[in-house]
Amino acid sequence: MPAPGATSGPALSVAASATTPKWLVISQVYGGGGNSGATLKNDFIELYNGSIVDVSLDGWSVQYASSGGSTWQVTPLSGVIKSGQYRMVRESQGAGGTVAVIADDSGSIMMSGTAGKVALVNSTDALTGTCPTAVIDFVGFGTAANCFEGSAPTSTLSNTTAAIRKLAGQQESDDNKADFATGAPTPRNSTSPLLPSLNKFAIEVDPSPASSFIGGPVTFSANATKGGVPTTLSSAQ
Repeated sequence: MPAPGATSGPALSVAASATTPKWLVISQVYGGGGNSGATLKNDFIELYNGSIVDVSLDGWSVQYASSGGSTWQVTPLSGVIKSGQYRMVRESQGAGGTVAVIADDSGSIMMSGTAGKVALVNSTDALTGTCPTAVIDFVGFGTAANCFEGSAPTSTLSNTTAAIRKLAGQQESDDNKADFATGAPTPRNSTSPLLPSLNKFAIEVDPSPASSFIGGPVTFSANATKGGVPTTLSSAQ
Protein backbone atom coordinates (compact mmCIF):
# COMPACT_ATOMS: atom_id res chain seq x y z
CA MET A 1 0.00 0.00 0.00
CA PRO A 2 1.22 3.54 -0.66
CA ALA A 3 1.79 5.58 2.44
CA PRO A 4 -0.95 7.55 4.14
CA GLY A 5 -0.81 11.27 3.52
CA ALA A 6 -0.62 13.91 6.20
CA THR A 7 -1.49 17.56 6.49
CA SER A 8 2.16 18.43 7.05
CA GLY A 9 5.58 16.82 7.36
CA PRO A 10 7.85 14.79 5.09
CA ALA A 11 6.69 12.25 2.56
CA LEU A 12 6.16 8.79 3.99
CA SER A 13 6.78 5.32 2.60
CA VAL A 14 5.15 2.08 3.71
CA ALA A 15 7.24 -0.93 4.66
CA ALA A 16 5.47 -3.44 2.43
CA SER A 17 5.95 -7.18 2.45
CA ALA A 18 6.38 -9.09 -0.80
CA THR A 19 4.01 -11.73 0.58
CA THR A 20 1.25 -9.23 1.34
CA PRO A 21 -1.39 -9.27 -1.42
CA LYS A 22 -2.91 -6.10 -2.76
CA TRP A 23 -6.54 -5.42 -1.98
CA LEU A 24 -6.55 -6.48 1.65
CA VAL A 25 -8.20 -3.34 2.93
CA ILE A 26 -10.23 -1.70 5.66
CA SER A 27 -13.70 -1.62 4.14
CA GLN A 28 -15.80 0.03 6.85
CA VAL A 29 -15.25 2.04 10.06
CA TYR A 30 -17.88 2.89 12.68
CA GLY A 31 -17.31 4.54 16.05
CA GLY A 32 -20.83 5.47 17.17
CA GLY A 33 -21.85 2.10 18.59
CA GLY A 34 -23.91 2.32 21.75
CA ASN A 35 -24.09 6.11 21.60
CA SER A 36 -27.26 8.19 21.66
CA GLY A 37 -29.40 7.46 18.59
CA ALA A 38 -27.35 4.44 17.53
CA THR A 39 -28.99 1.14 16.61
CA LEU A 40 -25.80 -0.91 16.89
CA LYS A 41 -24.27 -1.54 20.30
CA ASN A 42 -20.65 -1.74 19.16
CA ASP A 43 -17.95 0.19 17.37
CA PHE A 44 -16.29 -1.85 14.62
CA ILE A 45 -13.62 -2.09 11.92
CA GLU A 46 -14.47 -4.21 8.88
CA LEU A 47 -11.90 -5.79 6.54
CA TYR A 48 -12.24 -7.04 2.97
CA ASN A 49 -9.96 -9.37 1.00
CA GLY A 50 -10.23 -8.59 -2.71
CA SER A 51 -7.03 -10.45 -3.55
CA ILE A 52 -6.93 -13.81 -5.30
CA VAL A 53 -5.50 -15.67 -2.31
CA ASP A 54 -6.62 -16.56 1.20
CA VAL A 55 -4.59 -14.70 3.82
CA SER A 56 -3.66 -15.79 7.34
CA LEU A 57 -4.18 -12.96 9.82
CA ASP A 58 -2.27 -14.70 12.60
CA GLY A 59 0.07 -12.14 14.11
CA TRP A 60 -1.77 -9.22 12.47
CA SER A 61 -3.80 -6.47 14.13
CA VAL A 62 -6.09 -3.53 13.63
CA GLN A 63 -5.06 -0.39 15.47
CA TYR A 64 -6.75 2.89 16.42
CA ALA A 65 -5.62 6.36 17.45
CA SER A 66 -7.55 9.56 18.03
CA SER A 67 -7.78 12.09 15.22
CA GLY A 68 -4.65 13.93 16.32
CA GLY A 69 -3.12 11.29 18.55
CA SER A 70 0.14 9.34 18.49
CA THR A 71 -0.83 6.56 20.91
CA TRP A 72 -2.17 3.44 19.20
CA GLN A 73 -4.49 0.83 20.70
CA VAL A 74 -4.18 -2.72 19.35
CA THR A 75 -6.68 -5.51 18.63
CA PRO A 76 -4.91 -8.73 17.61
CA LEU A 77 -6.35 -10.81 14.75
CA SER A 78 -6.25 -14.52 14.03
CA GLY A 79 -7.48 -17.03 11.50
CA VAL A 80 -7.82 -16.80 7.72
CA ILE A 81 -9.68 -14.26 5.59
CA LYS A 82 -10.59 -15.94 2.32
CA SER A 83 -10.46 -14.37 -1.10
CA GLY A 84 -13.57 -12.23 -1.53
CA GLN A 85 -14.45 -12.45 2.17
CA TYR A 86 -15.27 -9.80 4.74
CA ARG A 87 -14.09 -9.92 8.35
CA MET A 88 -15.66 -8.12 11.28
CA VAL A 89 -13.55 -6.77 14.14
CA ARG A 90 -15.95 -5.74 16.89
CA GLU A 91 -14.76 -3.12 19.33
CA SER A 92 -16.18 -1.57 22.52
CA GLN A 93 -19.86 -1.72 23.46
CA GLY A 94 -21.66 1.42 24.55
CA ALA A 95 -24.62 1.84 26.85
CA GLY A 96 -27.15 2.33 24.07
CA GLY A 97 -28.19 0.55 20.91
CA THR A 98 -30.31 -2.56 20.48
CA VAL A 99 -28.36 -4.74 18.02
CA ALA A 100 -25.03 -6.42 18.83
CA VAL A 101 -22.44 -6.62 16.07
CA ILE A 102 -21.60 -10.25 15.17
CA ALA A 103 -17.82 -10.55 15.29
CA ASP A 104 -15.01 -12.63 13.83
CA ASP A 105 -12.49 -10.90 16.12
CA SER A 106 -13.19 -8.79 19.19
CA GLY A 107 -11.43 -5.97 20.99
CA SER A 108 -12.31 -3.31 23.53
CA ILE A 109 -11.18 -0.12 21.81
CA MET A 110 -13.47 2.87 22.40
CA MET A 111 -13.44 4.69 19.07
CA SER A 112 -14.56 8.22 18.39
CA GLY A 113 -17.95 8.54 16.75
CA THR A 114 -16.77 11.39 14.53
CA ALA A 115 -13.04 11.31 13.69
CA GLY A 116 -9.99 9.14 14.22
CA LYS A 117 -7.40 6.93 12.53
CA VAL A 118 -7.41 3.16 11.98
CA ALA A 119 -4.73 0.92 10.50
CA LEU A 120 -4.39 -2.68 9.36
CA VAL A 121 -0.95 -3.93 10.40
CA ASN A 122 0.88 -7.22 9.80
CA SER A 123 2.20 -7.12 13.36
CA THR A 124 0.77 -6.81 16.86
CA ASP A 125 3.35 -4.22 17.89
CA ALA A 126 1.71 -0.88 18.62
CA LEU A 127 2.37 1.76 15.98
CA THR A 128 4.11 4.99 16.95
CA GLY A 129 3.69 8.59 15.86
CA THR A 130 0.75 10.51 14.45
CA CYS A 131 1.25 9.19 10.92
CA PRO A 132 2.92 5.76 11.00
CA THR A 133 4.29 4.06 7.91
CA ALA A 134 4.46 0.34 8.66
CA VAL A 135 0.87 -0.39 7.64
CA ILE A 136 -1.00 -2.58 5.17
CA ASP A 137 -3.94 -0.16 4.94
CA PHE A 138 -4.78 3.13 6.64
CA VAL A 139 -7.98 5.17 7.01
CA GLY A 140 -8.22 8.64 8.45
CA PHE A 141 -11.92 9.20 9.13
CA GLY A 142 -13.49 12.57 9.86
CA THR A 143 -12.10 15.88 8.69
CA ALA A 144 -10.22 16.37 11.98
CA ALA A 145 -7.95 13.38 11.28
CA ASN A 146 -4.38 14.59 10.81
CA CYS A 147 -3.22 11.55 8.82
CA PHE A 148 -4.87 9.79 5.89
CA GLU A 149 -4.27 8.22 2.50
CA GLY A 150 -4.38 10.52 -0.50
CA SER A 151 -5.85 14.00 -0.64
CA ALA A 152 -7.95 14.09 2.54
CA PRO A 153 -9.67 11.97 5.20
CA THR A 154 -13.23 10.73 4.88
CA SER A 155 -16.15 12.91 5.78
CA THR A 156 -16.95 13.32 9.47
CA LEU A 157 -19.02 10.48 10.92
CA SER A 158 -21.83 10.42 13.47
CA ASN A 159 -23.61 8.00 15.79
CA THR A 160 -25.71 6.87 12.83
CA THR A 161 -23.14 6.92 10.01
CA ALA A 162 -20.07 4.87 9.12
CA ALA A 163 -17.24 5.36 6.63
CA ILE A 164 -17.97 2.75 3.94
CA ARG A 165 -15.54 1.89 1.16
CA LYS A 166 -17.26 2.27 -2.20
CA LEU A 167 -18.12 -0.60 -4.55
CA ALA A 168 -18.81 -2.84 -1.54
CA GLY A 169 -15.15 -2.61 -0.52
CA GLN A 170 -13.58 -2.91 -3.95
CA GLN A 171 -12.69 0.72 -4.66
CA GLU A 172 -9.07 1.39 -3.78
CA SER A 173 -7.30 4.42 -5.20
CA ASP A 174 -5.28 5.08 -2.02
CA ASP A 175 -7.35 8.19 -1.33
CA ASN A 176 -9.59 8.05 1.73
CA LYS A 177 -11.75 10.97 0.64
CA ALA A 178 -12.40 9.48 -2.80
CA ASP A 179 -12.69 5.84 -1.76
CA PHE A 180 -15.15 6.19 1.13
CA ALA A 181 -18.72 7.38 1.40
CA THR A 182 -20.72 7.86 4.59
CA GLY A 183 -23.94 6.01 5.28
CA ALA A 184 -25.81 3.84 7.75
CA PRO A 185 -23.45 1.22 9.22
CA THR A 186 -23.85 -2.18 7.55
CA PRO A 187 -21.50 -4.59 9.33
CA ARG A 188 -20.41 -7.63 7.31
CA ASN A 189 -18.52 -10.65 8.62
CA SER A 190 -17.09 -13.94 7.41
CA THR A 191 -20.58 -15.41 6.92
CA SER A 192 -21.64 -12.62 4.55
CA PRO A 193 -21.79 -13.51 0.84
CA LEU A 194 -18.39 -13.54 -0.84
CA LEU A 195 -17.64 -10.74 -3.27
CA PRO A 196 -15.11 -12.40 -5.57
CA SER A 197 -15.54 -10.39 -8.77
CA LEU A 198 -12.00 -8.98 -8.50
CA ASN A 199 -10.78 -12.50 -9.25
CA LYS A 200 -12.08 -12.19 -12.81
CA PHE A 201 -10.13 -10.83 -15.74
CA ALA A 202 -11.40 -7.72 -17.50
CA ILE A 203 -9.58 -7.54 -20.84
CA GLU A 204 -9.54 -4.96 -23.63
CA VAL A 205 -7.67 -6.18 -26.73
CA ASP A 206 -5.60 -3.64 -28.67
CA PRO A 207 -4.13 -4.86 -32.00
CA SER A 208 -1.01 -3.19 -33.34
CA PRO A 209 -1.09 -2.20 -36.10
CA ALA A 210 -4.82 -1.69 -36.25
CA SER A 211 -4.87 -3.15 -39.78
CA SER A 212 -2.48 -5.36 -41.70
CA PHE A 213 -2.10 -7.23 -44.98
CA ILE A 214 -3.21 -10.85 -44.96
CA GLY A 215 -0.33 -12.89 -43.63
CA GLY A 216 1.33 -9.88 -42.02
CA PRO A 217 2.32 -9.88 -38.34
CA VAL A 218 -0.10 -8.40 -35.80
CA THR A 219 0.62 -8.07 -32.10
CA PHE A 220 -2.29 -8.16 -29.68
CA SER A 221 -1.90 -6.74 -26.20
CA ALA A 222 -4.40 -6.55 -23.37
CA ASN A 223 -4.51 -4.81 -20.05
CA ALA A 224 -6.14 -6.91 -17.34
CA THR A 225 -6.75 -6.77 -13.63
CA LYS A 226 -6.93 -9.88 -11.49
CA GLY A 227 -7.46 -9.62 -7.78
CA GLY A 228 -6.72 -5.91 -7.97
CA VAL A 229 -3.24 -6.53 -9.41
CA PRO A 230 -2.69 -5.02 -12.89
CA THR A 231 -1.55 -7.71 -15.31
CA THR A 232 -0.42 -7.20 -18.90
CA LEU A 233 -1.13 -9.99 -21.37
CA SER A 234 0.38 -10.08 -24.83
CA SER A 235 0.54 -12.49 -27.75
CA ALA A 236 2.29 -12.16 -31.11
CA GLN A 237 0.74 -14.08 -34.01
